[in-house]
Amino acid sequence: MSIFLFCIVLLANLVIGIFLGISGIAGFLLPLIYVGFLHMPVHDSLALSFLAFAVSGVLGAYSYWKMKQMDLKLALFLSIGSLPGAFLGVQINVLTSDFLVKLFLYLFVLLAGLSILFKKNRGETEQKRSSLLDHRLFVMLLGFLTAVICALTGAGGPILLVPLLASLGVNIRVAVGVSLLNSVIIAIPSMAGYFSRANTDSITVMIVASLLGTIIGILTGTRIANKVPIPQLKLLIAIITIVSSVYMLVYLVLGA
Repeated sequence: MSIFLFCIVLLANLVIGIFLGISGIAGFLLPLIYVGFLHMPVHDSLALSFLAFAVSGVLGAYSYWKMKQMDLKLALFLSIGSLPGAFLGVQINVLTSDFLVKLFLYLFVLLAGLSILFKKNRGETEQKRSSLLDHRLFVMLLGFLTAVICALTGAGGPILLVPLLASLGVNIRVAVGVSLLNSVIIAIPSMAGYFSRANTDSITVMIVASLLGTIIGILTGTRIANKVPIPQLKLLIAIITIVSSVYMLVYLVLGA
């Protein structure tokens, strides 16, 4: 059974790591695999998931920074808001039901994906950046709210931030890089909260498999992402976002 679990977790983190490297999106699938397929306790699942988000965030953000596809100022103010937001999200998860928050998350992500898909493509150089991003308070509030939702649901930061930043006029590759860096800030307090409630003895093997698969996957994904043209990458982001949000909505309603 340990070998089976090791292989499943390794493969899941490898594939999802590749998609995280390319688009920043797909991390939300990890809790589904752990809870739905492997039938793991929720806190164990979220602990492992945020461990993968932290590792992929560090490696992915560094890769995007080296490719000069990182807005450190934007990432900084997002992270200032995200740190307390993540702490709050974990506490809400522990204390109350999160059905309505999940419903809000998936509807919001769906609308963001549709916005990217149907937004008129005027080229990378002509894309107008929203003036809202020049207001530090707005950016910090955005980081706070997205962190609360992501830490609560285990969805991972990029699935919310990438389409949102793209819809605000941020270059799609920069949006992925910023979101990966921000996901580290969300993951740190989330890991602390969920690992304190998880059975670490029973998931030691899965921690190793998760780290190995995530490292290989994210490094592979970031290399592929640099070769994908902007229009195709936008389409990929939109499709993954829309399909995943619809799937999660159905999964949420049927499981209610």
